[in-house]
Amino acid sequence: MAVEELRVAAAVRLLDEGATVPFIARYRKEATGSLDDAELRTLEERLQYLRELDDRRAAVLASIDEQGKLTDELRAALLAADTKSRVEDIYLPYKPKRRTKAQIAREAGLEPLADRLLADPTLVPEQVAAQFVDSAVPDAAAALDGARHILAERAAEDAALVGTVREKFWNSGSLRTAPWSEEASRSQAAQKFRDYFEYGEALQSMPSHRVLAVLRGEKEEVLALTFDGGDDAEYHAMIAKTLGIDMASKAAATPWLVGTVEWAWRTKLMISAKVDARIRLRNRAEEQAVAVFATNLKDLLLAAPAGNRTTLGLDPGYRTGVKVAVVDGTGKVVDTATIFPHQPARQWDTAKATLAALVARHRVELIAVGNGTASRETDALAAELIADIRAAGADAPTKALVSEAGASVYSASAYATRELPTLDVTLRGAVSIARRLQDPLAELVKIDPKSIGVGQYQHDVTPGTLARSLNAVVEDAVNAVGVDLNTASVPLLARVSGVSESLAEAIVAHRDKTGPFRNRTALLDVPRLGPKAFEQCAGFLRIRGGDDPIDASGVHPEAYPVVRRILDRSGITLAELIGNERALKSLTPADFADDRFGTPTVTDILAELEKPGRDPRPAFSTATFAAGVEKVADLKAGMVLEGVVTNVAAFGAFVDVGVHQDGLVHVSAMADRFVSDPHEVVRSGQVVRVKVVNVDVERQRIGLSLRLNDAPTGKAKRPDRAATARREGRPRRDTGDRRPAEPPGSMAEALRKAGFGR
Repeated sequence: MAVEELRVAAAVRLLDEGATVPFIARYRKEATGSLDDAELRTLEERLQYLRELDDRRAAVLASIDEQGKLTDELRAALLAADTKSRVEDIYLPYKPKRRTKAQIAREAGLEPLADRLLADPTLVPEQVAAQFVDSAVPDAAAALDGARHILAERAAEDAALVGTVREKFWNSGSLRTAPWSEEASRSQAAQKFRDYFEYGEALQSMPSHRVLAVLRGEKEEVLALTFDGGDDAEYHAMIAKTLGIDMASKAAATPWLVGTVEWAWRTKLMISAKVDARIRLRNRAEEQAVAVFATNLKDLLLAAPAGNRTTLGLDPGYRTGVKVAVVDGTGKVVDTATIFPHQPARQWDTAKATLAALVARHRVELIAVGNGTASRETDALAAELIADIRAAGADAPTKALVSEAGASVYSASAYATRELPTLDVTLRGAVSIARRLQDPLAELVKIDPKSIGVGQYQHDVTPGTLARSLNAVVEDAVNAVGVDLNTASVPLLARVSGVSESLAEAIVAHRDKTGPFRNRTALLDVPRLGPKAFEQCAGFLRIRGGDDPIDASGVHPEAYPVVRRILDRSGITLAELIGNERALKSLTPADFADDRFGTPTVTDILAELEKPGRDPRPAFSTATFAAGVEKVADLKAGMVLEGVVTNVAAFGAFVDVGVHQDGLVHVSAMADRFVSDPHEVVRSGQVVRVKVVNVDVERQRIGLSLRLNDAPTGKAKRPDRAATARREGRPRRDTGDRRPAEPPGSMAEALRKAGFGR
């Protein structure tokens, strides 16, 4: 991503002033050249890295200076270092460390021996070493051993060599796995890793899900990992060149010098290269896994809302019954019940009668069925109820299956206790399910993003890294949609730009005390909500039915003068202009721009006036599960079914077709073209039509295809074994595949040009 210096500098300045990414992306387009939230997030992360790099560089410079070893050349090298690892490489010889064998050898006066053998390979090592025998060095062998330690450390602390070795190992290396032990491989817990008992793959091409899988296997002492950098001779040559050793020479000291090179590789540089490769592999895997999780979470948060309609939520269960909650259009709980339609009670008719009474009493328009245990049977109950209502000639509600992921976390949370203090914890889950159908975003923000369950190997990712990314996703999603100031909960308000949790609580408390907000300016009456917070949050908060119709739009209060200018020049009233597509299309944004509000902002204002408070989320739709298909055994190859995408991974998408077990649409079966990323085709929460291509009842595995003309095979479709292995959670044994390394981010270059990172 190439970004001009002025745009980067403006974005950095705004971030430093306390502006949030959503605010900058939406309301400061002129300053940043319309950088979007994704670009700003990248810039923010890179800026943090470069500033950390600057801090570390300053600390290293100070440390070397205190030692009296800082030269102009060394200072220049450190100032030119553009990565943290490069700074550490340069610092390595000067880094305080415990006494090494090389240091002890230097103290014993053996460095001249190492230098003499290096400078004149014609010398006989044993004869020269004998000259260094004294009380601290018992014999020639000990002297040569000390000299070898000195040369090995010299090579291991050469910044250029260390960097070159690191990159070669990373680009040419591979990872191989084997059972931790024969006994470990026979355990039941080890069977999920059996595909990795004999496996190898190039570091560059290994996808995140396989990296995290083998690292977990190592942690559980099931797998042993071996990092291989390729041909050792190539590394030996690199070390020899750095030390100035001719390995092909026939001189007397050459065998000893060659042995020193090999020893330096084996005991120093190879170990550090392996450690670095492991760290880089894990970091890259985490980045990819977090990216997948973030994309899925965004899709789920921005899923289509069913709207402000009375909804009946069903939290399925067998022995403990199905928990029922009815919420009105605002999400307020108006009724609850517990029914027992399934085993062991089997009170089907009684349960249906209870639901029918609730539907009639509260004029229920939607039925939300949780997708957990007993969901298929509960969905059948709801379908039968709807059929009975229609048969009676009445309007029947629409039913939809809703993900329960995280509902139990919400039910037991402190916020749920405050929000629903009189409800039993089991009934809160039904309330959450109902509200999720009405507005997924408003309900899911009450749950820790990690508990929503749309990630790959999320428990293997560094918690802080995952939390930062997911919190950014939630913040961007909430602000993209906008928030109703007079109905929003504390968790939802706390995700609005510029609003902290304590400020969100103050807003709700003020609203409860004084009544609904009539205009955005009234926000300034909230305790501790000052001008800066108002600037950041006001544009994202909506007031419907208030004093000023513009308050229901995404137009920021600071830009209201632009709206007045538009009205004055067009000669019509605000009521006549709002929603008047023809009149608004006839206006030219540039005609209303000025020094403060440029064409991008005016364009956004006109779009908001055309559809004030428009919701960017898609229209609501539901999947209809096939009748009589309730378990995996009911599936037959060739069936075409509707389902809901529950998760998207690097190797494909999982789809719920109503049989309590998600099926997999492999990436190779998603389209008639090559698909590099499943997110190009589907998103979490999307309703899709799929064909069943194979069913394994014993292993509870379902193979699906989005290509409805695919012939059922009875086996998983693998038209390209190498392509398949790269994308699914199965390793391949071919180590020859190479993918190009990630290109260096031009954002960093732009930041440095703007004065950051030097």
